[in-house]
Amino acid sequence: MSDETTPNAPETEASAPAPNPEAKPDAAEASAQKPARAPKADAGEKPAKPPKKEKPPALEDKPFPEFIEQHFLPGLKQTLAKVGISDLDLKFEKRKLPIAALGDDECWQVIGHWQGGQRQFNIIFSKEDIQAPKFFTCADNGAQPTLIESFMIDERKVNLDLLLLYTVQRLNGQKWLVMN
Repeated sequence: MSDETTPNAPETEASAPAPNPEAKPDAAEASAQKPARAPKADAGEKPAKPPKKEKPPALEDKPFPEFIEQHFLPGLKQTLAKVGISDLDLKFEKRKLPIAALGDDECWQVIGHWQGGQRQFNIIFSKEDIQAPKFFTCADNGAQPTLIESFMIDERKVNLDLLLLYTVQRLNGQKWLVMN
């Protein structure tokens, strides 16, 4: 019964002789049958990972005044120049709200004038944070603003592109950029 094979054992090549369980394999045969193993590393050492490249901080993570002065104002000027506004004067300053009935609080504001000062808009930031509530005012023919509106209230995460887009959309809503 020593020649019987078990039903679960895989068959070897038909021409190969049956192995003799009492015979010891020679060293060459033994090394051919065992797969080569990689040398073991010390148990405490882990393979070295390449250092991750640190991403530069997002524009929106910069300090508030730096973001507005270095990125938003130049971006807005460039965007409005594309739609034909060439005499745009933009300022960024801390001022009292343009509508006196709202109080004497000072807020950071982006103030834009063009057409010789005949058209004006303000984007008012309630805090030194672009994620904080924002408001919009506008006036035509050199008048003072009489209405203040919420601005970008539905956006969870504000970034430069969205701030530019919403500003242009709001000015276009006044029919100041493209006439219908």
